[in-house]
Amino acid sequence: MPLIKRGNPLPTETKAPGVTGSPVGDLTSPDVDVRWRAVRGLSPDPALVAPLAKALQGETVPRIREAIITVLMRIGDETSVRVLLPYLRVQDASARTAAIDALRAMPDATLPFMTALLSDADTDVRILAAELVRGMPAAQATSLLVALLERETHPNVCGAAVEVLTELGTPDALPALQGCADRFSDSPFLPFAISHAITRISRAGG
Repeated sequence: MPLIKRGNPLPTETKAPGVTGSPVGDLTSPDVDVRWRAVRGLSPDPALVAPLAKALQGETVPRIREAIITVLMRIGDETSVRVLLPYLRVQDASARTAAIDALRAMPDATLPFMTALLSDADTDVRILAAELVRGMPAAQATSLLVALLERETHPNVCGAAVEVLTELGTPDALPALQGCADRFSDSPFLPFAISHAITRISRAGG
């Protein structure tokens, strides 16, 4: 058995480069595998929203980014929604899709933000917001999209709303749908889509 000379320090355990020993600290490690293990080991604790938001801002690896977004989705509060909303505006399609899927999976937390999203100055954000409504109860979805159709001037946004109403709409949507069809009677696609929606909703409601 080797002797340890008096005065020499006992050997200490060393951590691998980029490992802090703390899952939260490891979220920003330069090592991809360390970051992956860190985020996979996190529980859905609301106290983690701030470090997760910071990690998400700098993350470039899609699988890690999606894992972070999944944890935020599992936390599922309005603070998590605030972190994810800016990703509706990013150019990266995978990040945008992951954020949309997460937001759609927590409709109660997202609901307070929907009126502002459906009124956003950016047409693309309004279209994505209509898609978020798809995850809400039918009556709630109908109310939100009727309000949108009654004021919307862009045919593509109306088209997105009509698509969701075709699937979820209640009879309360029928007047707004008909009004939209009248406003966009010269559109090459909206009147047909609205006619289909009206027929389907009427049959389901009857």
